[in-house]
Amino acid sequence: MTTATDPLADLNAARRNTWNTWVDTHAEMYPDGEALRYLGQTTTWKQLDERSRLFADALARRGVGKGDRVMLITLNNPEFVEAVLGINEIGAIAVPVNFRLTPGELAYLVSDCSPKVVVTDAMLAPLVGAIRAQGEEPGQHIVIGGESGTPDQTTYADALAEEGEPHAPVDVAEDETALIMYTSGTTGRPKGAMLSYENLTAQSLTCIRVFRLFDEEGRALCAAPMFHIAALGSIAPSLQLGGVTVIHPLQAFDPAALLDTLEAEKITSIFLVPVQWQAVCAEQQARPRELVLRNISWGAAPSTDTILRAMSETFPDALNCAVFGQTEMSPITCALDGDDALRKLGSVGKVIPTIQARVIDGFGEPVAPGEVGEIVYRGPTMMSGYWNKPAETAEAFEGGWFHSGDLVRMDDEGFVYVVDRKKDMLISGGENIYCAEVENTIAGHPQIREVAVIGRKDDKWGEVPVAVAALNEGDGPDLTLDELTEWLRDKLAGFKLPKHLVVVDELPRNASGKVVKGTLRSEHGSVGV
Repeated sequence: MTTATDPLADLNAARRNTWNTWVDTHAEMYPDGEALRYLGQTTTWKQLDERSRLFADALARRGVGKGDRVMLITLNNPEFVEAVLGINEIGAIAVPVNFRLTPGELAYLVSDCSPKVVVTDAMLAPLVGAIRAQGEEPGQHIVIGGESGTPDQTTYADALAEEGEPHAPVDVAEDETALIMYTSGTTGRPKGAMLSYENLTAQSLTCIRVFRLFDEEGRALCAAPMFHIAALGSIAPSLQLGGVTVIHPLQAFDPAALLDTLEAEKITSIFLVPVQWQAVCAEQQARPRELVLRNISWGAAPSTDTILRAMSETFPDALNCAVFGQTEMSPITCALDGDDALRKLGSVGKVIPTIQARVIDGFGEPVAPGEVGEIVYRGPTMMSGYWNKPAETAEAFEGGWFHSGDLVRMDDEGFVYVVDRKKDMLISGGENIYCAEVENTIAGHPQIREVAVIGRKDDKWGEVPVAVAALNEGDGPDLTLDELTEWLRDKLAGFKLPKHLVVVDELPRNASGKVVKGTLRSEHGSVGV
């Protein structure tokens, strides 16, 4: 792991505990054991180790070194895991991003983190040209599944097969940055949460404890998009314990196909959002499969008592657990066991024992049980800061705690209930949507004088964005939702587009001139979502 001749340096390297060292260990001890499964194909631990090292070699030949960034714009596939491990093998930083973003949104991320290399799937390769058309350079382009011989890009397979010297060994400390995970900010500009190897180890241990994953026999299905920290966080315990990660391809959600995979792959652990569980339970009850699920988990959106009861009745032998958190905390901060889910309906659970939390008022003082305040955290899963944003980092860590932006109340048993979102965020189908970002974009429409975005309850998605807008006078007929959607289509990702448009004469404001979103939620949205 190191070229140093100092024996102490060699020992320090030998003590490293990162997901690269986990894979190295499994490749040494169980070379032919299953590490990844995808569409019926197996990647062994030895293959995963070798292929990630070959990718590290390819990156090193392209000038990528310690601390450099490599952006990933890909679907779910084994190459994603190999690439992240290869990037980290040489101490570089992996930057997975949401492929659903528009070229303009992706271009901002490129300008912020300045990657030296971008990795895409073949079907997403045109995004690189679209980013360049925005005036940003995402670096050298490596394409998974692309065709050889293209002058401005290299295929992933060709990169691994290149001849040349292997990369020089690099000692990477646990407190160094492994990932930059972008999360939108209240100002509308995304912020890159810097997550260290230590953060990911702590997240792995959190999952092992919360989901009771205590052996290497587990087979976890990764069905969430792999650019989400929820997906990467769920892969970490399998890499640490030596379990199998079965990667589910991204496609239109099909509960029948998912259940077929659960049966065929003998899946023991899976995370889905509540709307997906609703469909899965209905399909399993209609056409039962022989499953071996040990734990089922949910989060990213509120659940109803109907869905929780359906999960309990459909999978009575599986541990049912809800998780809550945010990217900056790697991400889990609270967990709710199924035994408490109906008794504490609406709660996100108790704070996990590996971190500390407080509920504080505007002066930083703890509030009494039952009172509303902001929940703040500290512990080993806490990010090291926001990339290139020292002011925002200082604000987030005021007083030595990470300020979540979630307004909650905690009952006398320690169960946490989210009351509102200080950062004005809504969650639709598991995707975070920051209202300020959507508002800033909509405000550029020539017919709109002012706009506010709120959430409205939705049976399918949990909640959806609603644009409440006041229009310029004398601009002709009222703006329609279809017209607004068409205007926004190349400016915002599809999941961020408003699903409803409410036209008003003016937005309600308080004495200081700020829009009163509570009034808008009461009249046009959903309070407390």
